[in-house]
Amino acid sequence: IFFRLSTMDDRNAVSNQAEELGTMMSTPPSKLISVASGAAASLERPYRLKCVTGNSNRPLAEAVAKKLGVEMCPARVGQFANGEIDIKILGNVRGDDVFVLQPTCASSTTDLNTSVMELLLLIHTLRLASAKRITAVVPHFAYARQDRKTEARVPISASAVAQLLMAMSVDRVVTVDLHCGQIQGFFHNTPVDNLYGYFLFSEYFKMKHGDDTKEFAIVAPDAGAVEKARNLADKLSASHVVTILKRRVEKNKVDSMQIVGDVQGRACIIVDDMIDTAGTMVKGVNLLRDSGATDIYACCTHGIFSDPACERLNNCDALKEMVVTDSIPQELNQAKSSKIKVISLAPLLAKAIRSVHEETSLSSLFHRTVPSTPVVEAVRSTGIDSSLMTLS
Repeated sequence: IFFRLSTMDDRNAVSNQAEELGTMMSTPPSKLISVASGAAASLERPYRLKCVTGNSNRPLAEAVAKKLGVEMCPARVGQFANGEIDIKILGNVRGDDVFVLQPTCASSTTDLNTSVMELLLLIHTLRLASAKRITAVVPHFAYARQDRKTEARVPISASAVAQLLMAMSVDRVVTVDLHCGQIQGFFHNTPVDNLYGYFLFSEYFKMKHGDDTKEFAIVAPDAGAVEKARNLADKLSASHVVTILKRRVEKNKVDSMQIVGDVQGRACIIVDDMIDTAGTMVKGVNLLRDSGATDIYACCTHGIFSDPACERLNNCDALKEMVVTDSIPQELNQAKSSKIKVISLAPLLAKAIRSVHEETSLSSLFHRTVPSTPVVEAVRSTGIDSSLMTLS
């Protein structure tokens, strides 16, 4: 009855319906209308937006919360004496729309597997605390490279991580540049929003090189990165897309490489979703240089930089810049190599979270035509005068 009254727009119809129902229930019509108004207000009341984080990338989480204009929900995320994870949500989250910002990566304060466990227990704790909806914001998704069986008796680790998240009853997952898009299928009926980093890189290089990027060659370091290279080339209006074919003999070790395409006399941008030990990247850069490329840049969404990656980048004279995002903390890596430039994901993630919270389209984030805040932050890290940029 209350729902019927609260969803009627015509005030006369509401009054007539209230009189009819009041007669049936021996209840004054005015009381019914009053209760219905309260029910309508309750139905229209939006969920409160809350952000929670663990220890894997707290600076990024705080930057996202600042962009959203909300404070981080206080939480204790530590360890007991025996190394077990100790978690307690210190604020009320009952009925809230909670976003857990936790890249599954290593940092100066935690290791990769601990960050995964923190994410799982944060979701579990929020579910027990009666949060209305829980979204895991995982910019870097761990174990994504193990997305299929490449030999006998090995796990499909990406699927296992997805199953763990679903077992914790997460409502939605937001990530950035999954190593393989098909990983979204591991989540079955749980929605996964895979955001794209190439848009940020295109703005960065457009701002730095202007229309010269039309003559650049965009390089895919392997067959799996061809789509990323094509997308970046489209955004830059670049005329050439080049692929490097490689034969990998074991993990993190490439036996041979060859270029498919012409890079003679052209500046090149190598694009990939992640960089780890940088061995393959440096070999690709040297191959491009030997094939006649001029200036060579590289951009990867996730900069893991396992040793000796920074040393290899420093010793690679042909590489001008290595541009990454802050999906993984980069302070220590930047201290080791001046070639590493960082673009912040905070504005993009904040807009994605706002869209999910307000239930608006996420695809609109990738149809802008002007540089945005992430590029300004990248410019500051490179020392370029940001006054050269034109923002709407």
